[in-house]
Amino acid sequence: MPKFVEMDHAVTLADQLKTEEGPVVLINTFVVPPEDADKLHSVWASDAGLMKAQPGFISTQLHRGIAGSGVFLNYAVWQSVGHFRAAFSNPAFQAKLADYPENTTVSPHLFKKIEVPGICTA
Repeated sequence: MPKFVEMDHAVTLADQLKTEEGPVVLINTFVVPPEDADKLHSVWASDAGLMKAQPGFISTQLHRGIAGSGVFLNYAVWQSVGHFRAAFSNPAFQAKLADYPENTTVSPHLFKKIEVPGICTA
């Protein structure tokens, strides 16, 4: 089971899961020893296949730090917090958490797009 580390100690993922917003973007960082990177990649791919089949899933993309880094970043888009909450609490997904390498830390957090005039749109 990976160790969960909050990105924001003032507003936890549990706090976010109580809201009803959408669409939302999940940003999740994974940190593993570099020698466990292949296992993390394999386990994540299996999880992503399960999540892709869940209602409200839009897309996902995994990134890895360069130069042999053991840091991964997942960017996933969901129609709403409710859809993500249902997928995250799905017993099949929860059971898969045990497959992650022993020293994995994860930091999931939900975001919404914001507009910055002239630079990015919401």
